[in-house]
Amino acid sequence: MAKLALVQLQPRLGDKEHNIRIAEKVLASTDADVLIFPEMFLTGYTLADRIHELAESLDDKSVRRLDALAKESGRWMVVGIPEKDPVRTGLIFNSAVVLSPEDEPEAYRKMVLANFGPFEEDLYYTRGDALPLFETPVGTMGITICFDIFFPEIAKAYALGGADIIVNISASPSVTREYFEKITVARAIENTAFVAFANLIGTERHMTFWGGDCLIGPRGNLKAGGKAFEEGIVNAEVDLSELAVARQFRPTIRETRYEIMDILAQYGEEEESEEFTPAGSEDDDGPQ
Repeated sequence: MAKLALVQLQPRLGDKEHNIRIAEKVLASTDADVLIFPEMFLTGYTLADRIHELAESLDDKSVRRLDALAKESGRWMVVGIPEKDPVRTGLIFNSAVVLSPEDEPEAYRKMVLANFGPFEEDLYYTRGDALPLFETPVGTMGITICFDIFFPEIAKAYALGGADIIVNISASPSVTREYFEKITVARAIENTAFVAFANLIGTERHMTFWGGDCLIGPRGNLKAGGKAFEEGIVNAEVDLSELAVARQFRPTIRETRYEIMDILAQYGEEEESEEFTPAGSEDDDGPQ
């Protein structure tokens, strides 16, 4: 069985050097094959306009240092970072960079940005549009970031693509704790997949993050969990043989109705076409 470590330690806001040192200490303290760090762990979450100063491409200094740690240790890491768009100047993604012992750094980019209550992600980030899968020691991994987990179609797409484990790195404040405790279990049960949750902890400006890192088994059972509001590292073992048992007794993957996906796409197209009528169209009566 492969070993997984979920890092429930507080990064220092805006201090990438300090946060990389945390990663070094974590690597030295656990023999886990795969280490999962929370959303925006490299920089902290509540950066506001500093995001443009602190964002990096996958070729920049801090990512390269993290990549060197992965290669020197022979371990995998998933770390939340603000990532510069590699093509379009000025655009930034809320990303999970995936670092492995052999390959170049890759990234999952948050698809659904939180823009309600205390969250203003649409002001700073652009949306990702891909669902990459990663072959890791803890199985085929699909990654989500925080609010993504509330959209079952994302997790379902991963499961249908062959994901054994769905990772959610998060910056969930204490006011959303109840939702995440419920929805991580739901995503595991409905997809008969492991779900790993790695959340920020501590206080940044106006937000208090509650931690609560955990690994949920494919039948919705808690495999390992950290205490709320208490720093630590959650170590867990991932036994992929549990997937076959779960999928035999709850065949949600086998019984998926793919045509429903077409209906969802149709609804989406209809909603987009009805959002507005372009000026100058035949339905436009001119200035009122």
